[in-house]
Amino acid sequence: MPANDAASSTSNGNCQTKDRLQCQDMLVTDLHHFLDLPPDTPGPARHLGEHLSSIVQAATAGDAHAAWESALPCRRRPANRRCPGRIIVFCTQPGTPIRWQCSLCGDDGTISNWEGSPFDLRRQQLTLAETVHNIIVDAEVAATLRNLQLLDTDCQRTVFAIRAHNNSLLLAATDTDLDELTGALAAEANHEPNRRRQQRLDAAFDALNTAAQTHRW
Repeated sequence: MPANDAASSTSNGNCQTKDRLQCQDMLVTDLHHFLDLPPDTPGPARHLGEHLSSIVQAATAGDAHAAWESALPCRRRPANRRCPGRIIVFCTQPGTPIRWQCSLCGDDGTISNWEGSPFDLRRQQLTLAETVHNIIVDAEVAATLRNLQLLDTDCQRTVFAIRAHNNSLLLAATDTDLDELTGALAAEANHEPNRRRQQRLDAAFDALNTAAQTHRW
């Protein structure tokens, strides 16, 4: 099915949800329809696919069985002004759709067939426990981290698990995570031809490097 036809809206005013999620007019999507899109895919369909992929990454990186507010920005632009809300995600278990909703405007939906996709960041094996540092980052640093190209699955999980907390964004990272994230930022900044993006990479590197040094004193 073409990506243009892969999403549909449904209305269910009687739907009951957990935590803060509420069901009204809902965008119902199948992630498989947005994988491997051809080069001539229209921009709106491609952007929607990117939005849905990021939601799956956040939902599978963070807490399961509870709704939580991620760092992902809302996609809507009411009155041509970007909605300042963030995406709340709720992932129950494999075989059930991921639920998502904007924290402010109510834009919401479900995503099915996300299991086993390249954006499924669920942990596949046990790992050694390390001390986790809670680091405050701003929205631009969070966005820069999400756009890094050289992250392994563990680092992607750390980045997409960034959550909203008291009007800030909280990055929960171990020393190993911080080393790998700063290394990836430095590597991409050194080879980035676009001056503006290089500045964003450098700013994110400085923020995480400062946080790493602070926690190691």
